[in-house]
Amino acid sequence: MKKIRIIIPCHNEEHNIDILIRRLDAVLKTYDYSVLFIDDGSTDNTLNKICSHSNDNSRIKYISFSRSFGQQNALKAGYDFSLDVDAAITMDGDLQHPPESIPEMLEYWERGYEIVNTLRIGERDINITKKVATKLYYSAINIISENKILENGPDFRLLDRKVVKAMVNFNESNLYLKELIPWLGFKQKVITFLVEDRHFGSSKYSFIKSMSLSLRGLTSFSINPLRFSSMLGGFFSILSFLYGLYAIGIFFFTDNAVPGWTSIIASVLLFSGIQFILIGIIGEYVGKVFLESKQRPLYLISKSNIDK
Repeated sequence: MKKIRIIIPCHNEEHNIDILIRRLDAVLKTYDYSVLFIDDGSTDNTLNKICSHSNDNSRIKYISFSRSFGQQNALKAGYDFSLDVDAAITMDGDLQHPPESIPEMLEYWERGYEIVNTLRIGERDINITKKVATKLYYSAINIISENKILENGPDFRLLDRKVVKAMVNFNESNLYLKELIPWLGFKQKVITFLVEDRHFGSSKYSFIKSMSLSLRGLTSFSINPLRFSSMLGGFFSILSFLYGLYAIGIFFFTDNAVPGWTSIIASVLLFSGIQFILIGIIGEYVGKVFLESKQRPLYLISKSNIDK
């Protein structure tokens, strides 16, 4: 029988652990499966809950980080420790990714698909501002990047063993799996699932974390933003040159040269703002090079009951 592993990053999900394990067992009891929890620096009773289940159930494995290293690195740790299984499925620990969708994922995997992605539908707790911002973000990233990513595509997916082995080779400090998965290739399938209400707790992605992840996505897989900066700078340089010629012509050939503070200030503010934006884009890439050059580990483990 093929081995299946469910990889679940957790951060302060103590109230969801019991329900999640029960539901997973209900849909996977006919499979040879195991569950690997990645405790991403939880400050509540999450780790104790997982350890308690692990003592009673040999299917339950866990890795506890020394501090929070983020969801993307937690997923990477799950793949690093899942080289001995035939398929690995990643999902969130807040029960918004329904375990009942896993049999459908496994069905397509058994048909030969090496990656089964999911697309969430039916989100009800998202406000209009976030919905518009998300739409703009995905539109921008799919224009900028060569790798098209799924709008409303979460980290709820199945990877075949060969894909998991490929994932182990990626040790970059700015992992962004939503773009990395399409880049890998392989035979991929997309299924939909209905988003469930959050049973306990709240979203772990604050506005700042969401913005940070968005910037990571925009700059991780393409240098097109830098090319855009160059083109934008060249465009405004041409405009400035033409305006300079116009101003010289007005000064020498007409009597209409009148000092205009408003136009001067507006021009200075406009070009200064554009320069700061372009410098920020360049700085984002320089920062990534700086972080990659340190070659620090993506995560540190303080406690675990599983070996590589």
